[in-house]
Amino acid sequence: MATRLVQIAMNAKDDSVVGRFWAEALGWGLSSEGPGVTNVEPEGFVYPDPVAVCVDVLAVPEPKTGKNRVHLDLATTSAAHQAELVARLKGLGATPADVGQGEVPWTVLADPEGNEFCVLEPRPIYRDTGPIAVVVVDCVAPRAMAAFWDEAMDWTLHEVTDDHAVLRSAKGVGPYLEFLRTPGVKTVKNRIHLDLRPYAGDDQAAEVARLRALGATDVDLGQGDAPWTILADPEGNEFCVLTPR
Repeated sequence: MATRLVQIAMNAKDDSVVGRFWAEALGWGLSSEGPGVTNVEPEGFVYPDPVAVCVDVLAVPEPKTGKNRVHLDLATTSAAHQAELVARLKGLGATPADVGQGEVPWTVLADPEGNEFCVLEPRPIYRDTGPIAVVVVDCVAPRAMAAFWDEAMDWTLHEVTDDHAVLRSAKGVGPYLEFLRTPGVKTVKNRIHLDLRPYAGDDQAAEVARLRALGATDVDLGQGDAPWTILADPEGNEFCVLTPR
């Protein structure tokens, strides 16, 4: 049995506005599976495929408070591309964001509802990831997070230090997942979270039980009788286990 990261879920007051921004930012298509849900994925994409981690924007009533503990890093191919992308994103409604980064070679922006993200300077390691280079999760203990997530998914652990842990799909395609040591602890529900999906033919309940045995805990966000199960990792970051596909 195994799971894999298939999408991130992003809360928004207005899912259509935020979804449209991210579709334009990434050059991806836009659709909706129902009211209050905007789906962003590559054109012609056959879901699920590790070549891309999709974005589901979900309408919620509460506004964003504080810096997100999960964010996206976007890839660029040259200094000119980075500058052009930053300018284009600002034209789409992104604004500069200060998260204490100081003088760094990447640019920190926020989408129309304040969700922070980074436009990275060109790095060879991200030349084949697609527009999303990394899904970044703030954490206190990267080694402990690596121990959990390396077992939780069938992704490959590429690097782990006291400062960060890096995983990528076992097929060596798509974005990386990084757990980055960051001051402060989680205090509110994450506005962006990971969605995992077991493979076709696997048992969702058995997979959830396996994740609990690894250290995941149950979370009640008022989801009721939903077809997915909400759990939290060892640092309390919520994630969903979807039905197999």
